[in-house]
Amino acid sequence: MKPYLLPFCLSAILPLTLAALPQPRGFSGSFNHPAIRYLDAPLHDAATALNERLRDGSAHLSFENGRGYLASLMDGLQIDVDSQVLVFSQTSADGPRITPQHPRAIFFNDTTAIGWVPGGDLEIAALDPRQGVVFFVLKQAETPTPALERQTSCLRCHISWDTRGVPGVTVLSTGPADPNGYATGGAMDDRTPFAERWGGWYVTGKPGAMRHRGNVPVETPLARRPSRPPLLYSLDARVDRAAYPLASSDIVALMVLAHQTRVMNLITDLGWESRVGHDVRSVARELADALLFVDEAPISGRIESGSSFAAEFTTIGPRDRRGRSLREFDLEHRLMKYPCSYMIYSPAFDALPPAAKDEVYKRMWERLRGADGRAAVEILLETTRGLPDYFR
Repeated sequence: MKPYLLPFCLSAILPLTLAALPQPRGFSGSFNHPAIRYLDAPLHDAATALNERLRDGSAHLSFENGRGYLASLMDGLQIDVDSQVLVFSQTSADGPRITPQHPRAIFFNDTTAIGWVPGGDLEIAALDPRQGVVFFVLKQAETPTPALERQTSCLRCHISWDTRGVPGVTVLSTGPADPNGYATGGAMDDRTPFAERWGGWYVTGKPGAMRHRGNVPVETPLARRPSRPPLLYSLDARVDRAAYPLASSDIVALMVLAHQTRVMNLITDLGWESRVGHDVRSVARELADALLFVDEAPISGRIESGSSFAAEFTTIGPRDRRGRSLREFDLEHRLMKYPCSYMIYSPAFDALPPAAKDEVYKRMWERLRGADGRAAVEILLETTRGLPDYFR
């Protein structure tokens, strides 16, 4: 199982190349460390919780012709269908099923993602508050007792330097075809310039005045790629639209997904470093900066959602007494209206060891104590618990 959140497998090349390359920052210990026990420690992620409800009869999954358990699973995991994004590069375990007409669909919320290609099984990546991302598969065969089966083979690709050495997820942008046949592109997040984003993905909605790599076949060499990829306001005839719940692969959903996957990996890295006794100051600063969008790539022009995703996203989560929320979008100058991520409400952030979390708060206060951060601080004070007194 290799959901497109990390869309090509590095396991064949990593042993040959890591020793020769500068190693990015990330967890350098073992996931078998007694303080971690990734493979056998108790889990508290959304997929595990759903499995428990299926076993005790308090939850049920319904099978439908065509999409199997997809709609029922999204309901069980509280994932909105409007989060649908589509990738058409053949870069996952389901590669033989993926074509531009039948891309891979990703549906997600703040902690959990489902990957699915029509005709394939459902693959789930769920963020456990302590253990990082845990992987499951739900077989698309009707049975009286459906269950999400935990997978470990995913770790061949889902522990890498791009995930900071912990079980995690990334969003990759596949580059144009290399004349020598090598894969091109790499991991992207909110720091990545728009011109380098979404190679191999469908992108619907308006990107403002910017260009991106989406909507163009990845096998097209650079010399023949259009100077401006075609804009899609909804999926066109190149996609079997009847196979998917929605006719969209929304640009705002893609931006949110790229932001939050980096934050998820940083939270896991910080938690693991702290639990094994490593110095956490450096990764705590990185996490704080990621939460505050410190190095976010600038936006030019007004980005417009191609679905109901943006409107639905803003309705979730707490608001302060003035009605302000960290889930409000800007989309003209930056992703979010206020310079602090909604991911600070994540159960995984709450579960960080107190000393590690305190290092994050110190860095955040350094960044937010000026006038530009006043609104974010006011929202945090009214919508979170445990902020240090110096925020007041």
